[in-house]
Amino acid sequence: MQGVARALRIALSVEQTRLETQLPFLASVGSTSPYIGLFGTVWGIYHALMVIGMSGQSGLDKVAGPIGEALIMTGLGLAVAIPSAVAYNVFVRLNRNTMVQLNSFAHDVFAFLSTGLVCNSMPAEVKRVTQFKKTNEAS
Repeated sequence: MQGVARALRIALSVEQTRLETQLPFLASVGSTSPYIGLFGTVWGIYHALMVIGMSGQSGLDKVAGPIGEALIMTGLGLAVAIPSAVAYNVFVRLNRNTMVQLNSFAHDVFAFLSTGLVCNSMPAEVKRVTQFKKTNEAS
């Protein structure tokens, strides 16, 4: 039974690894996108100040273009960050629920293999299997 328990633990570990494969990338996108947008804002303001410095005039027409681009960069950063942060949270929750179900199923499989009794949380197809009966080979 130790081999069965080990095989179930390995299978659960492999499945958990597969489910969590892309989560670090999604978390990185969600956490760094606002900073990339902020960097775009700083870059746009820098260019606006450079235009003012080169022209020697500080009119709205000189500043509006670069500042508008900077605000668009900030908006794009937020437009990427918010959905990726929400998606990360949704996928973490789904993974957690899936792993709870898989752990429960693995426990039921182990109980079935070790005792022959069918547990309540097994799927309907498995419940149709009857309990193992020992045959008397001597008769």
